[in-house]
Amino acid sequence: MKLLIVEDSALMRRVLRENFADQDDLDLAFARDGEDALEKLESFEPDVITLDINMPKMDGLTCLAHIMEQRPCPVIMLSSLTDKGAVATFEALELGAVDFVAKPDGTVSVNLESVMGELKRKIRSAASGRSARTARPTRRARTPAPRPRSIAPAADTRRKATRTYVPDLLLIGSSTGGPGSLQTLLEGIPADFPAPILIAQHMPPKFTAAFAKRLNDTCNVEVVEVSETRPLHAGVVYLAAGGGDVVVRKKLNRLVAEPATSDPQFVWHPSVSRMVASALDHVPANRLMGVMLTGMGDDGSDEMAEIHKQGGSTIAESQETAAVFGMPGQLIEKDGASVVLPVHEIAAELCRWTSSLSSARRRQCS
Repeated sequence: MKLLIVEDSALMRRVLRENFADQDDLDLAFARDGEDALEKLESFEPDVITLDINMPKMDGLTCLAHIMEQRPCPVIMLSSLTDKGAVATFEALELGAVDFVAKPDGTVSVNLESVMGELKRKIRSAASGRSARTARPTRRARTPAPRPRSIAPAADTRRKATRTYVPDLLLIGSSTGGPGSLQTLLEGIPADFPAPILIAQHMPPKFTAAFAKRLNDTCNVEVVEVSETRPLHAGVVYLAAGGGDVVVRKKLNRLVAEPATSDPQFVWHPSVSRMVASALDHVPANRLMGVMLTGMGDDGSDEMAEIHKQGGSTIAESQETAAVFGMPGQLIEKDGASVVLPVHEIAAELCRWTSSLSSARRRQCS
């Protein structure tokens, strides 16, 4: 596998080279800045690129736009763990980056050991063959991209009999490649959707606040970060705060979402498994709906399969659109998906399931 690392700091390039020294199957090349990266894009022909955001001559976002135009391939952004870094990261994801890894110590971060495992996993997943589709059209904030209205079902699309009902809560799990899938899904949800929506997207601290704001600016539904206990209201999207978990509780006979300290028994955070399990503690499974989007591993697959087993309805994103087919693939493998759909068809399916919607609402979703 050919990996191109674009990093302006000589110290960072040395640290990264040392950390990849044990990867015998990697053909590794380095670029000093965006201009150098574009030259190596043609001469080296990388399978995967890691791209720093803050660079001289040509910054990472400008370089990414050229990559997606000249020779699209999976790009993973190396971002600083700051508010500014978070905003730039989501701009990169809209331009076509498949994912990001936050540097633990800022722009120049020699202490990379804590994130090297994550970076290596994401590079492998990006190269696995499903991420090359990620050159999405550039989108400007506050202007939702038009959704396809007549796309034929994918070969792996399948449907099982589902009942129609308005759930007490819709639960969504997502990881690698998830920000783009979540934006596509939520842009198709009407403002008066009849249930609250709770999301666990694997993300570090600081990034979820910027992501919630970005979604709130581009979607019809209100989107908020769960940084404190929040009562759950229909038509509002609640995004778990990064770096920790989110759990569902019942207080004064109503459902609330609470931030929770990361539980070490769960590998990924915010944990989809912990979110769904806590919802099952307080809501009958047949009063829940679940959606499993793109991501590595199997986080939440057992718990969402339990929703399906006990009479609730679930959707798995299909391999056609998933950047990484791990989490939805595991849900399907466990016979836990009522429906398998490409991401641009999921919102319409959710609207059809909640049959209490007026005909005008259904037209908005379809």
